[in-house]
Amino acid sequence: MQTFKSLVVTETSEGNFERHIIQKSFDDLPKNDTLIRVHFAGLNYKDALSATGNKGVSKKYPFTPGVDAAGKVVRSSNPSFEPGQSVLVTGYDLGMNTSGAFAEYICVPSAWVVALPKNLSLAQSMICGTAGFTAALALHKMETNGQTPSMGNILVTGATGGVGSMAVLLFSQSGYEVTASTGKAEAKNYLTNLGASEILERSHANDPSERLALKPRWAGALDTVGGNTLATAIKACRPHGNVAATGLVDTPLLSVNVMPFIIRGVNLLGVDSAETPMGLRLKIWDRINLFAQNADFKLKLEAMAQYVSLEELDSMYINRILEGKTQGRIVVRL
Repeated sequence: MQTFKSLVVTETSEGNFERHIIQKSFDDLPKNDTLIRVHFAGLNYKDALSATGNKGVSKKYPFTPGVDAAGKVVRSSNPSFEPGQSVLVTGYDLGMNTSGAFAEYICVPSAWVVALPKNLSLAQSMICGTAGFTAALALHKMETNGQTPSMGNILVTGATGGVGSMAVLLFSQSGYEVTASTGKAEAKNYLTNLGASEILERSHANDPSERLALKPRWAGALDTVGGNTLATAIKACRPHGNVAATGLVDTPLLSVNVMPFIIRGVNLLGVDSAETPMGLRLKIWDRINLFAQNADFKLKLEAMAQYVSLEELDSMYINRILEGKTQGRIVVRL
């Protein structure tokens, strides 16, 4: 095979971009040490930004997005990875400025590659993907900082999105009572099935007042929204709770006073999944692998997944995720 199928985004004129599915040459791939045949990829908000020409994500076009890939090694100069071995890659520079997973092949440094956890299939690893890794990393950081189920409920904002859905599942499976915030009234059964014990209309987690602090309502939070929703999560957090900031689907801006931090000892934790060091990265995937020993976890994982083709991804789902019209995880079958 001399060529392979790939989604390519091209800048046609200043600020105007088009997407096409084309046959790409292997010579077009980066000259890295590990070639992987992609079987599945995950769609993330960041991918949609890259796919619509956001140069804050991907600087040079033409370009193939996709920050999550799972597949089998074709060749690698690293003896740790053998031809035919199942592996995954999430984050680092994949799909940012290194040709990404919305293609049948990727070529990456072996330092980015993780052996597939034994309790997950290739497809299931992409249901998790960056979203599940981010949620699990937030859980790890919160618990490292003292969070326990006995402290009370955890608020998850943007709960029907990829990170939000995975957070509801992972926190509930870890023994936490989860309060899921969403603007989608029709998603109540979906979130309850994932493990949420309370569903909150999203306006109730977005306090418009300018109070310095709010009545404590949750013991900790994972926020995917940013802006005033994140500020509300902080101001309504109980003493010594942890709030993990994982996203900015509303805005990257945050305006909050110091009172929750110095009066209640609330902790604001940043979660950066892309550049997580490999030692910690493997630890987080090991924890996800432990969750995957549970048949109930796998059933709920599959329930949040929708499988699409590369063509369907291009024509429908890239725009839908930007518009907030997707639910759970979109997995591309390559």
